[in-house]
Amino acid sequence: MTAPRKSETTPPTTGERTLSKTLKPRHLSMIAIAGVIGAGLFVGSGAAIQQAGPGILVAYAAAGVVVILVMRMLGEMASANPETGSFSAYADRALGRWAGFSIGWLYAWFWIIVLGIEATAGAAIVHRWIPSVDQWIWALILMVLLTLTNVASVKSFAEFEFWFASIKVAAIAIFLVLGVIAIVGLMPGVDAPGLDNLTGRGGFFPNGGGAVLGGVLVVVFSFFGAEIATIAAGESEHPVDAVKKAVRSTVWRILIFYIGSIAIVVTLLPWDSASVAKSPYVAAIELYGIPGAGTIMDVIVLVSVLSCLNSGLYTASRMLFSLSVRGDAPRSWSTISKRGVPRSAVLASTVVGFLTVGMNYLAPDTVFLFLVNTSGAIALFVWLVIATSQLILRRRMSRTESAALELKMWAFPYLTWVAIIGIVGLLVGMMVLPETRQSLVLSLLLAAILVSFGLWRYRGARSRAR
Repeated sequence: MTAPRKSETTPPTTGERTLSKTLKPRHLSMIAIAGVIGAGLFVGSGAAIQQAGPGILVAYAAAGVVVILVMRMLGEMASANPETGSFSAYADRALGRWAGFSIGWLYAWFWIIVLGIEATAGAAIVHRWIPSVDQWIWALILMVLLTLTNVASVKSFAEFEFWFASIKVAAIAIFLVLGVIAIVGLMPGVDAPGLDNLTGRGGFFPNGGGAVLGGVLVVVFSFFGAEIATIAAGESEHPVDAVKKAVRSTVWRILIFYIGSIAIVVTLLPWDSASVAKSPYVAAIELYGIPGAGTIMDVIVLVSVLSCLNSGLYTASRMLFSLSVRGDAPRSWSTISKRGVPRSAVLASTVVGFLTVGMNYLAPDTVFLFLVNTSGAIALFVWLVIATSQLILRRRMSRTESAALELKMWAFPYLTWVAIIGIVGLLVGMMVLPETRQSLVLSLLLAAILVSFGLWRYRGARSRAR
């Protein structure tokens, strides 16, 4: 995009130290994949299938289209100006300092809340294996382990994430291969299902189009995290190339990992069976005749949880670091260690993360539930800001600057407007559906507080400057 004004730039340095540039292409590619494949795919997809039936494939495809468009827009901005603050820094330039401040804090808050959710989920799995140790102790151990990983160096974070993602990719690849073998009737003991499970139990849309819309709202949040690659690109050796590869691979990651694996499940198994509602992937593994399906899935989900914890802590800390560098967070959070890690920002994220874990055990149905609900619509807010920022920044560019972009949004501005309208439609859907209304209202309340504070702060600063 156009060169930012000096006051809006997010410098990558603090004093004489800079953020480490040790992330390799293999790290960035796996971080991008890990951002998309979460525990929500393995566990949460069961509820979505029960809600919409085989028509959930349409919901995943619709949500996937929105994410692909958003990532393309973010890739255009990030390849032109790769920054640790990513879309928060771009919102600074497009909409004003108040916007970068607000969306940056909302995004950091989202991932800090995720730390509490994932640490508790991981602890529950380990507690089932070793019940003699209290669950809260396992949550504490997981948080401490991944905090040390992030504090040590960005390379240690990336290596953990690389292997976590590799395990998830291998698991889904094996699942897909076995699924195709079973569907075509080549797996011993498994009859080829044909189209019976897709059309023979009330049709492809057994619960109507409204259920598919509700399914979109369920699955859309499973895709949140793809943007992590653009944040991590600022610490890679070749950030522009890393961004382009991550964005371009978003399409096939969504098609193969999400739509492909869900298509296997709804083709092999009746969508309305209790086993699919509980855990669709466990049900499919049991159909393959593989012993210990539950334990296998527990291991895969635990890896996904650890991956989410690892990347969530990294992402929250880098956003807090970027906010600090721009003067929107305590200055101490922008200090960088000798290994190129913003340790203060990591520890700040961890402290709040520990508090959310504590709330999950002390007041799970009141305080923690309230905190979780405040983050329910943040994904859509972030995507809306990305789309709006890209629309504004691209229109500010001259034809020469636009032609020089290494990665461009398709059919600009038409597809940008399609994405904006789609995201607004999802927000309206959250307000219409009773089960998502409270989460949207609380998220809007939090956003309104931050926006109001940001407007007050930066309007006051401009007045004092005049």
